[in-house]
Amino acid sequence: MGIDENIRTGRHCVFRIHVHLVFVTKYRHKVFADRHLTRCEEIMRAVCEDFEAELVEFNGEDNHVHLLVN
Repeated sequence: MGIDENIRTGRHCVFRIHVHLVFVTKYRHKVFADRHLTRCEEIMRAVCEDFEAELVEFNGEDNHVHLLVN
């Protein structure tokens, strides 16, 4: 069994987690413009960096945002 570079370790655990998050506006109203999505991506990347996580993919439309986090 080879060593996987993507496996993370904690003090008492070993893990590999991929999370797909979707944030949706209430009643699916169209509120996000390109500038909102750009700023939201900057914020999410900073938050992931603080938590030592990796934001693999970020995209969204005018009524929802998708995040893929490792």
